[in-house]
Amino acid sequence: MSGSYDVVLLVEQALSAGDARQVLSLHEELDDPVTYHVLLPVEDAAARIEASMGTLTGGELLGNPTLGMQDVDVDAVRKDAEERSHEDLEATLRAIREAGGTAHGKAVDGDPIDALAAEVAAVDAREAIILTRPHVVSEFFHLDWTSRARRKIGVPVLHLLEHESFDEQAGGGEGVTGL
Repeated sequence: MSGSYDVVLLVEQALSAGDARQVLSLHEELDDPVTYHVLLPVEDAAARIEASMGTLTGGELLGNPTLGMQDVDVDAVRKDAEERSHEDLEATLRAIREAGGTAHGKAVDGDPIDALAAEVAAVDAREAIILTRPHVVSEFFHLDWTSRARRKIGVPVLHLLEHESFDEQAGGGEGVTGL
């Protein structure tokens, strides 16, 4: 029986051309055509403001957390985050298509794993791939995406690091080997 092999990709940021080639290389032996369904979470504006305020003030606001917040335009920050997410999504779809793949996608609000599970069910995906930033802090916070996804959806889940080759992820780079 021949059909389509659907793969859902959950990505944190725009994929590079190299990232796209690596993802496509995972499926080059398949006889069925592969369709990639890309999900890119829209960054939470409130969390972004909190992180920025903490970084910019070096903790000076601990005594009065509302100090300095009067000038923050939450709607502008949210709009900027949405625009950046859509730009990253378009760049990712373009990278996959230029590498020879078929890709569709959307920016998603809310819990990324809920969105992943819903998309896997909606397209009857055969597998899911989660791509996160390679640095240690991001890896620490998003490792949970993979374990949560494995519990929530009934298809294989592969966790890759963006901007690292397979060799680097196997131990030559930062990878996930230290966690």
